[in-house]
Amino acid sequence: MADKCKDGDEPCPWRDWRHITKLDPDKPIDRRDLDKIVRSGTDAIMISGTQNITPEKTAMLVSLLEDYTIPKVLEPVTPEAIVYEGIDYVFVPLVLNATDSRWIVGQHVEWIKRYEIAWDKVIPEAYIVLNPESAVAKLTRAQTALSIAAVVAYALYAEKYLHLPIVYIEYSGTYGDPELLRELSAKCNASIFYGGGIDSREKAKEMKQYADVIVVGNVVYESMDKFLETVQF
Repeated sequence: MADKCKDGDEPCPWRDWRHITKLDPDKPIDRRDLDKIVRSGTDAIMISGTQNITPEKTAMLVSLLEDYTIPKVLEPVTPEAIVYEGIDYVFVPLVLNATDSRWIVGQHVEWIKRYEIAWDKVIPEAYIVLNPESAVAKLTRAQTALSIAAVVAYALYAEKYLHLPIVYIEYSGTYGDPELLRELSAKCNASIFYGGGIDSREKAKEMKQYADVIVVGNVVYESMDKFLETVQF
């Protein structure tokens, strides 16, 4: 894995991260729970969602985090939902296995055409979506029935052809295949992020064997005790 990314002169901010908490702007979060999350030992907060995401909802969630120094990452679903104030990084997904090409290149071009972009905050990431029932799979019409070899090929395409620094394996709402992550970690030098179904210490530990960073989201809204297990393993 290279020591630098983004034009060769910027350090990768996630170099020392192991755990990201993903919060959805469309879901309410109690301030006390938010404080527990930030103080849990998670390395960054990712603000990300697929449905009913607006700049107003995103800005509201960012405002709740303004007093915390933890790194804040926005992962936008559309250009309209992007805000920069209070955000450290904007991780922009390219859903490589989408059959709707807008989610590989179209939305990104529209963003560049229509908006002033804070390029110093932007980091591209390759998304490979593998849960067919997830909102992101349905939105992007992702081809999810992929073999391990196919996923590795997508990841190497992202790394070798597109020079993307992050490959994000997204199972979104269900627990994925550790064997896939094991194979991917052995062959891919990009940073591997994994998200989906991590709701216990055991699952966090299992996926962290192979992923550089695990991303935990849904369990935050289900059980704070279980969420804390995913950090403290």
